[in-house]
Amino acid sequence: MNRRSQGERTETTRAALVQAARGLFEERGYAGTGTPEIVAAAKVTRGALYHHFTDKAELFEAVARQLAQEVADEIARQASGHSDPVEALMAGAQAYFAAMVRQGRARLLLLEAPAVLRAEQVMALSDVAGLGALQEGLQEALQGDDKTAVPLRELAVLLSAAFDRAALAIARGESAAPYEQAIRLLLSRLVA
Repeated sequence: MNRRSQGERTETTRAALVQAARGLFEERGYAGTGTPEIVAAAKVTRGALYHHFTDKAELFEAVARQLAQEVADEIARQASGHSDPVEALMAGAQAYFAAMVRQGRARLLLLEAPAVLRAEQVMALSDVAGLGALQEGLQEALQGDDKTAVPLRELAVLLSAAFDRAALAIARGESAAPYEQAIRLLLSRLVA
């Protein structure tokens, strides 16, 4: 008989909770989802939920971190292979917009996460979802400039906020093309 180790059972239970919560959060939002519904969907006990997560907010953070990592992975796939820094940044921006439209990501990461999580947790999610890649892209694009004069992290944070606002508009159904055009103009002027 092939028995699973305690570590495997723990990981399976944790993954089931995150997957169930993710589906419910995407469908109903954080406030509209109760822990009884999560444990029922995950087919685990309430005790199992609280063994793995201190509360629903911690479970939400795990879901949001998973979503943010998926966004980052999509950006990395699309932005790699571009020799021109502006084109790499644009490919990353387009990948970000496309990734954020999927299955409620913009709502969960950009609207609900700031309402549920602490500010430092939200910034950590932003770091996971591509802020670091944006900062690296800006550093490469601004290579000839005096690095001491360019506050790269702060510039990346400000641009990231612009990307987030565009992602919310696109997720609401607005056309992506004007936002992509505006981002291209902003990036090309920035690195000119």
